[in-house]
Amino acid sequence: MACSIQRWLLPAGFGLSRSVLSATAVCLLSAASAHAVTCTTQAEMKETERSAIVTAARGIATKMQANDTSGVAAATIPAVASHFGGIAAAIQRLNPALTGATLSVTSVYDLQATDVQPGEDAVQFFCGVAANDLHVIFNIPGLPAGHFAFAIVEASGVKNPQRLSMLLEKSSEGAWQLAGFFPRPLTSAGHDGVWYWEKARDYNKVGQIWNSYFYYQTAVYLLLPADFIDSNNFDKLIQEVRSVTPGGLPGAQPMIVNVAGSPVSVSNIHTDSTFGGFDLVVRYETDDVSNMAVTRTKSVALMKALLTLHPEWKEGFHGMWVFANAPNQQPFSLELSMPQIAAQS
Repeated sequence: MACSIQRWLLPAGFGLSRSVLSATAVCLLSAASAHAVTCTTQAEMKETERSAIVTAARGIATKMQANDTSGVAAATIPAVASHFGGIAAAIQRLNPALTGATLSVTSVYDLQATDVQPGEDAVQFFCGVAANDLHVIFNIPGLPAGHFAFAIVEASGVKNPQRLSMLLEKSSEGAWQLAGFFPRPLTSAGHDGVWYWEKARDYNKVGQIWNSYFYYQTAVYLLLPADFIDSNNFDKLIQEVRSVTPGGLPGAQPMIVNVAGSPVSVSNIHTDSTFGGFDLVVRYETDDVSNMAVTRTKSVALMKALLTLHPEWKEGFHGMWVFANAPNQQPFSLELSMPQIAAQS
């Protein structure tokens, strides 16, 4: 049996980021809620309903694996197909990782949102609450009225396994079409989200809060299929993240780092393993990057200053990627391993 849900409005401008959403499930079973927004899990679906979603998701994923962007576009709802550039770029970027992978549809959810009122900022679906204590929460921004499904396809058996999460919408003809694409890796530098969760706990135990925080953030990113999904399975993880979040992180305000007596404005720090090692990526703002020698010197000095502030990073990360951003110029980037940073004069 599907469980009806209550909707909460989020502030205007809510967007997708790595932030983690949390909410308290409310299962409305009264007659007044009989026609509310509903979620049906795959265990609650009829076989024909589940099979239709699985077949559509696998077919789209197979086209992605074949780098058939035109085929995926043809299986996409018109509103998204008319702005398909971002999805096409994601498919092309992912294609090397998908080559030779085994595709498996691991989870599907049927999301009925036919009564959504125009202008709502976000719609929440609570899935599986009626069946047991476990639930999955979808908090989808800007969702119009319609009949949707969410499918998770895993591409495994390759060096860099991927999770291909899709929002599907049922057309008036009854076909499931792509309405949103949310790819994420299943591993980073060869390790899955559970491994990063365990390592984050280990760093926290020895007081390395900054290492712990970034490992927790990586665990969240690898374990959650999309930023608008939450689950009570992750409640403990989110609580642990909040308990170790250090002060001074760049966000609404930049992190100001003293580099050779001058302030440098760091706008973002996150992890990345694109090139194999588990690195920290640091972005800072500057006036000009046209003189590459000067910018390189400043970038190296920033790396050294950060490692002076946080020497634990030498243990937690392979190296650092630093990006210098200047108005109307291509960013300058520099990657060095921790031993290379130490060796710089």
